[in-house]
Amino acid sequence: MDEFNGLLTATVFLPAVGALVLLLVNGDKNIRGVAVAVAVADMVLSLIVFGAFNRGADADRFQFVDKFEWIPDVGLNANYLLAVDGLSAPLVALTGLLGICAVLASWHVKLRVREYFIWLLLLQTAVMGVFTSLDLLLFFLFWELELVPMFMLISVWGSGRKEYSAMKFLIFTILGSAFMLVGIVAVYLTPGVGTFNMIELSTQATMLTSAGLLIPLSGLFWLFFAGFAIKLPTWPVHTWLPDAHTDAPTAASVMLAGVLLKMGGYGLLRINVGMFPTQTDRFAWALVALGVVSVLYGAVVTMRQTDLKRLIAYSSVSHMGLVLVGIGSVGVSQGALSVTGLSGAAMQLFTHGTVTGLLFLAVGLVYEKTHTRYIPDLGGLAGRMPVVAAAMLIAGLASLGLPGLSGFVSELLVFLGAYQAYDWPTVLAVLGIVLAAGYILWMMERTFFGPRRERFADLTDASLVEAMPLVLMVVTIIGVGVWPSILTDVFESGLDPMVEMLNGVIAK
Repeated sequence: MDEFNGLLTATVFLPAVGALVLLLVNGDKNIRGVAVAVAVADMVLSLIVFGAFNRGADADRFQFVDKFEWIPDVGLNANYLLAVDGLSAPLVALTGLLGICAVLASWHVKLRVREYFIWLLLLQTAVMGVFTSLDLLLFFLFWELELVPMFMLISVWGSGRKEYSAMKFLIFTILGSAFMLVGIVAVYLTPGVGTFNMIELSTQATMLTSAGLLIPLSGLFWLFFAGFAIKLPTWPVHTWLPDAHTDAPTAASVMLAGVLLKMGGYGLLRINVGMFPTQTDRFAWALVALGVVSVLYGAVVTMRQTDLKRLIAYSSVSHMGLVLVGIGSVGVSQGALSVTGLSGAAMQLFTHGTVTGLLFLAVGLVYEKTHTRYIPDLGGLAGRMPVVAAAMLIAGLASLGLPGLSGFVSELLVFLGAYQAYDWPTVLAVLGIVLAAGYILWMMERTFFGPRRERFADLTDASLVEAMPLVLMVVTIIGVGVWPSILTDVFESGLDPMVEMLNGVIAK
C-alpha cells in the first residue's frame, strides 16, 4: 500500500535541489549564501524528524513512511521506501548538523566555488538517503551515489597526493560495494523472498531461513559484513582512511569521519543484526575479536603520528572498533542478550561523528592559519587561538571518554554490554581508551601549549563564521554528555525489536 508523508523525502532531496539551484546562481558570495541557506533548512528538517519521532512503547516502529512502487513495469518488487526508526532518526539529525558545519567550514574555498558546493550538497543527499532507505536496492543506489561527490572533493580540492588518495578511497569502497551487491541479489533471488523490503526482511525472521538459498546464510552475513567493514573501517581493510583524511579538504574530512564511516556501522546494525540474527550470535566472537584488534592497533599507530589529520584518522580506526565490540556483545550463547551493547554501538556512531567532526574542524583552522599540520613545528597556539584550542580540548576529552561529555556515555555502554559476554577482550578494549588519553593529551601539549613560537606571533583566532560550527558541535557534545537519554531512549526504541527477534529466533 502506497503511503506518502513527505517529510523524509524533503529532508533527503533538499540538498540535491539546492545543488541544482546553484547552477543558476552567479557570484561566489551568492553561491555561498544559497549553500548555507539550504544546509540550514535541511538541518531544521532533520531536527524535526528527530524531535517528532514518537519513541513511546505503543508507537509504530517505522515512522514518516514514504512508499510507492518504484519500477512498476519490470516486476522487480522494488519500492521507493523511506522511513526512520529509533536507530536511524538520530543519524539523520547527525547528518543535518554536520552538513551545515561542512558548508560553514568551506567559507574560504576560492577554487571552482560553484562546483565545490554542488558536490558537497549532493554528498549530503546521498548520506541522508542511506540512513532513511528501507529498500535494499534504493539503499544500494544511495550508498553508491556517495562515492562520486567524495571522490571529486578529494581529487580536486584536496592537498598532497590527492588523486592517489581519492582513487584509493574509490577502489576500496567499490570493492566493498561489490560484495554487498552480490548479497543483495542473492537475498532477492532466494525462493520465497523476492523482495528488497528491509522492513519485511528484518521483521519476518523466518524469511531468510527457507530452503534453496543460493548462498548459505553465513555466506550472506559475511558478504554484507565485508562491504560494511571497509566503510567502518575495520582492521585490516582500513588503509584507505588515513590517506583520504590527510589529503581531503576540511569539509570532506568532517563529512567522511562524521557520517560516511557511520554508514558502515549503521549497515551492520540494520542488515547484519536485523536480517541475520542467528549468524550474528554465531559469529559474535569474531566481531569482538576484530573490534579489539582495531581498537588496539588504531590506538598504538595513532601514538606514532606527527601529522594532525593522520593522528585523528587512526584514532577513528580505534574508536570505530568499539562499534564492533558493542555489536559482538549480543553473543546470546554467552548469556549476554542485552540491548546495552547494541545501544553503546549505536551511540558510538553518533558521538564519534560529533567528536571527530569537531576535531577535523579545529585541525582545518590550525592548518588554514599556520599552513602546517606537522606537530613538531607547532606549539604555543592556545595563546593565539584560544577558541580553537578550547574546541580541540573539549573534543579530545570527549574522545578519551571524560565523564560529562558524549564520548563517555557510548563507551561506557559498550563496555558494560560486552563485559557480560567477553570479559578479557573487553578489558583489552578498555586499554585502547587508556592509550587514547595518552595520545590526545600529548597531542594537545605539543600543539597548543608550551612556549609560543615567534613564527606564529601574528596568528588570529577563529572568525565568527569559523567559530559557529565549533560552537554547534561543542553544544552537542556537552548536551549529550549531560543528558544522554535524549539519544539512548531513541536508540533503544529501535534496537529493542532486534533483541526480541534474537531471543525468539535463537530460542528455537
